[in-house]
Amino acid sequence: MTTLRTESGPTYAGVLGVGAYRPSRLVPNSEVVDAIDSSDEWIQQRSGIRTRRFATDEETVVSMSVAAARQALDAAGVDARQVDCVIVATVSHLLQTPSAATAIAHELGTDQAAAFDISAACAGFCHGVALANDMVRGGSAGYALVIGVERLSDITDPTDRGTAFIFADGAGAVVVGPSETPGIGPVVWGSDGEHYDHIRTPDWRDILASGEMKMPCLSMKGNEVFRWASYGMAKVAQQALDRAGVSVDELDCFIPHQANNRITDAMARALKLPDTVKIARDIIDAGNTSAASVPMALQRMIDEGDAKSGDTALLIAFGAGLAYAAQVVVVP
Repeated sequence: MTTLRTESGPTYAGVLGVGAYRPSRLVPNSEVVDAIDSSDEWIQQRSGIRTRRFATDEETVVSMSVAAARQALDAAGVDARQVDCVIVATVSHLLQTPSAATAIAHELGTDQAAAFDISAACAGFCHGVALANDMVRGGSAGYALVIGVERLSDITDPTDRGTAFIFADGAGAVVVGPSETPGIGPVVWGSDGEHYDHIRTPDWRDILASGEMKMPCLSMKGNEVFRWASYGMAKVAQQALDRAGVSVDELDCFIPHQANNRITDAMARALKLPDTVKIARDIIDAGNTSAASVPMALQRMIDEGDAKSGDTALLIAFGAGLAYAAQVVVVP
């Protein structure tokens, strides 16, 4: 019997650089309240959101991703031609095929890198980090680029009181590569398919059968998702800490998916986070950007000095599916 040759990579991998792109159009609550018969006060109490950003026609899934990726590559000191794999987490690339990742890889000049999209909704970025970590350590990629990007304004109904004020656009990216010390902890991930339809778009076949040719927009069972995330995700976050061997007292930053400030508060209480832990609140000015929210929030914390190189950060993301993923990383 022939024995196959296998590959192996470095013992450890880490996040080497972070980048983000925020669309140019700032949208305050005052622009969305009339269509949903609401108020700025109600939206802020319900979610914590004051403003969000919507992409212009020129700010595409690909162009926003390229901008965020270039920033991450510059921060990491890695040339695009060194990237062996591009992983893009998104639910708002409106082509069924080909993937956004292939176009992004080409724009970056990555010289024939493997490139693919993953569809894990808001949890997608943390899924991508887990995959990139394993690829680098397994030897199938020297450097991997992970991007979370959304243009949710394309698939949000502005008259839907349950979603119109929540979702927004943007992109975030990280470079994952070799590290002399452990930089990415074990992933804790999974799904709860019993609640598969809590966040979804309609089936195109149903739209065609109805005779209404319109964009399939997101719908969400907000109360059910809120309860699931508020009480279930703190347990996942604690498991990620335990698997990484990190106590809450050793944690520097908590960067959850920017779904809702009340969910973030509930998780922080359940985890008994000390006051020394900095908590990401990017949702206040950026809205819920789904797969882009964690890297965008991380970049903001770095820019504002709340996350410093060498800090230990707990990432957790969750959303449609219902899917979730969490890991502890060292801030580059």
